[in-house]
Amino acid sequence: MKENSNSISRRSFIGTTGAVAAGLTIMPSHVISGLGYKAPSDKLNIAGIGVGGMGNANLKNLKSENIVALCDVDWGYCKQNGVFEEYPGAKWYWDFRKMYDEIGKSIDAVVVATADHTHAVVAAQAIAMGKHAYVQKPLTHSVYESRLLTKLAAKHKVATQMGNQGSSDEGVNQTIEWLQNGEIGEVTKVEAFTDRPIWPQGLNRPAKGEWVPETLNWDLFIGTAPMRPYNSIYTPWNWRGWWDFGTGALGDMACHILHPVFKGLKLKYPVKAQGSSTLLLTDCAPNAQMVTLKYPERVAPKGSKIKYPAVEIIWYDGGLQPARPAGWPAGKNMNDAGGGVIFHGTKDKLICGCYGVRPWLLSGRVPNAPKTERRIENAMQGGHEMDWVRACKESPESRVLSKSDFSEAGPFNEMVVMGVLAVRLQALNKELEWNGEKMEFTNIGDEETLKICVEDAFSIHDGHPTFNKKWTDPMNAKQFANEMIKHTYRAGYTLPEMPA
Repeated sequence: MKENSNSISRRSFIGTTGAVAAGLTIMPSHVISGLGYKAPSDKLNIAGIGVGGMGNANLKNLKSENIVALCDVDWGYCKQNGVFEEYPGAKWYWDFRKMYDEIGKSIDAVVVATADHTHAVVAAQAIAMGKHAYVQKPLTHSVYESRLLTKLAAKHKVATQMGNQGSSDEGVNQTIEWLQNGEIGEVTKVEAFTDRPIWPQGLNRPAKGEWVPETLNWDLFIGTAPMRPYNSIYTPWNWRGWWDFGTGALGDMACHILHPVFKGLKLKYPVKAQGSSTLLLTDCAPNAQMVTLKYPERVAPKGSKIKYPAVEIIWYDGGLQPARPAGWPAGKNMNDAGGGVIFHGTKDKLICGCYGVRPWLLSGRVPNAPKTERRIENAMQGGHEMDWVRACKESPESRVLSKSDFSEAGPFNEMVVMGVLAVRLQALNKELEWNGEKMEFTNIGDEETLKICVEDAFSIHDGHPTFNKKWTDPMNAKQFANEMIKHTYRAGYTLPEMPA
């Protein structure tokens, strides 16, 4: 394999683009405010980490602030999308660790939009330095990482936001208000789905590597994951379907689709989980999957109009959808904006689309519930990001939390990655029992084993099909589960200690 030395410089890379050289000096907001510049209450110094894709879109919504640094492992993809030219005054980095070392004291906040598996390691270090953090969905790759970011953010009193922008939009607000006003009674079952994946999944691991492009630092992309040869099938973007880097369709879209479920039904940790799918492979997420999470009865707040009984949440993706309930309008598409949710209440059924859009009742009745949720102007066009900026500029003592602050987004993301765990442990052929406080399965025996398909091979000889599946050797199920709950990072990457 060709070694990517990362020797390409900013000067040589930009060529004739006209971007400025990287010799600028960045000063913290509290310093520049004394030099006649705008005070920190007016401008934040923001560093973007992972800026070629969704991170680029986030930064465009933050142009009112100072974008002082851009960090990405793929400068070719960044240039293709014009992100470097968009911020000519920003300093460029390959490695977030070097960026923190060099200019960390000058940064007020970070926007993290790397591949899923490096969200936590990038964000945790920033939060431990006292920096505000906006992190794309899914918040993290594992349960432990979600718990860590939740506790770190509380300890350091920073403003946070997960990038599930629908949580700030009107549909989610309305859905929550209808639920909590008792418009459909008590909810005992929810079904939800997405039309994704829209990237390749269910694939065998490539047998051969490829030459690494000079504009990509493959070692840094691998980050916390085990090293593997480069192949163009992994990045950019298609990393979502590979377990080491992404979380499949569930991780990509459940943070958008299930947020009104989590918040509206006042959920925390599930107690039982079960997953099934098309053929499960060791390296790549399946083409389609189904997950069932069970939650216990919750205590209703004083003055609540409804009770919160035990509830079952069922997730579908890869083309699977729930059965249409009786009374569903003939010809009406269940898919709205990329997915949908059906809340099964004791009095009615509430349906909404992805991002909570366009909620409606199966009965046809139009509720007139009180507006109890805080509204965000232009939520889907930058309001979600700017609400986080507003929170960053408020003191911790008087701060109004953003709509997807880690105090909520962290436990919510645990719900999402629990679904991934259920799918990857389906070979145990049982409903898994989960202790959320301790982050452990309670019904996986010390000696239980499981096997997972490594490769799904198929060929035709003389008109006859030949199936040849290769499987792992039996693996200790508890060890396998624990590794997915809390990942072992590759050398060079560490997390802060879990706060008490």
